[in-house]
Amino acid sequence: MATEDNSLTPREAARLMGISYPAIKKWILEGKLKTVRTPGGHHRLSESSLRSYLTADQLKPASVSRERYRRISGRNQLAGKVVSVRVEGLLAEVVLAVGETHVTAIITASAVRELRLKKGDSAAALIKSTDVMIERLDDLSS
Repeated sequence: MATEDNSLTPREAARLMGISYPAIKKWILEGKLKTVRTPGGHHRLSESSLRSYLTADQLKPASVSRERYRRISGRNQLAGKVVSVRVEGLLAEVVLAVGETHVTAIITASAVRELRLKKGDSAAALIKSTDVMIERLDDLSS
């Protein structure tokens, strides 16, 4: 929710723009976004200072616009291309290429049919998880 003087915190502005909090903080620190400082030294942004970014985003094709990110609460979204779809019974395996990485999702077969997913389609993996595991890839003996 915006503060009383109708300015936004960086977190609120990030949500409005459909970008991550670290991204907006980086833009602020790089001087790409004009802010005012509170007596406590916190950054605040006016909605009008974001208007040019939102307008420019609206002119982009839907596939690259951030508009869809503003319509869903999850911010961990990896956009890519479907490289394979395998349906077996009630479930389907969908593999999405995100850059040089492949993300695999097991979803319902009916979801694949409803979305009409096929190889070559643009899609996004929406990730919502309470656990993230890390595996060390380099040699432990060095």
